[in-house]
Amino acid sequence: MAKKQFFLIVDTETTVKDTVADFGAIVVDRKGAIHTQCAVLLRDHFDILELFYTGETGFWGKSSAARRREAYTKMLNEGSRMLASVAAVNRWLEKVSGKYAPTLTAYNLPFDSDKCQRTGIDLNTFPTRFCLWAAASNTICRSKAYRNFVLENHLFNTPTEKGNMTYKTDAESVAGYLAGQMVKEPHTAIEDAIHFELPILTAILKRKAWRDSVKPYDWKAFQVKSHFVAR
Repeated sequence: MAKKQFFLIVDTETTVKDTVADFGAIVVDRKGAIHTQCAVLLRDHFDILELFYTGETGFWGKSSAARRREAYTKMLNEGSRMLASVAAVNRWLEKVSGKYAPTLTAYNLPFDSDKCQRTGIDLNTFPTRFCLWAAASNTICRSKAYRNFVLENHLFNTPTEKGNMTYKTDAESVAGYLAGQMVKEPHTAIEDAIHFELPILTAILKRKAWRDSVKPYDWKAFQVKSHFVAR
């Protein structure tokens, strides 16, 4: 009988110092059943540093950072988040490694790995890993059905100064395609992992030889001018 395979999906929300403020992780099997999870705000990071922002306005603007912090404080008060130390997170990860020996993944794994390393969160106990974005962008996002969904929902990135323009392959867009409708990603760690990244993982795992498609995202391969032609 084949040994049951598990996956550890990690998601992070960060501070202005590129450390983790909000850490979310779920251990799931191939069918998508959640076996254990962790949802914490990091002591000495969330409580003393500003949340990440860029610019002044918009969801990621400085003006919304205070509102996002208020939302997290409400989660703490209601019990859907705990304030935990980095050491406590690492102890949880050690137990997960010993019990499940999961394959590590995240939507943009290099980003989350880097932020965890900067914070002291140890993901080195998971040698088997792959980037979920790399898998999705080279399978789901190349299909005609996905590109039609992109058109219907206007999922295009802002053109660069050089005139390059790509269509979106982010978790919100891919999860929306799989669900048949767009839903706003809250950009809170455990919620993003459960409601956005998990459906993408289970869809990827249903594909034969999906590992052969795990290649780093290449923006040149998703140019609008290469995939959408005027009629």
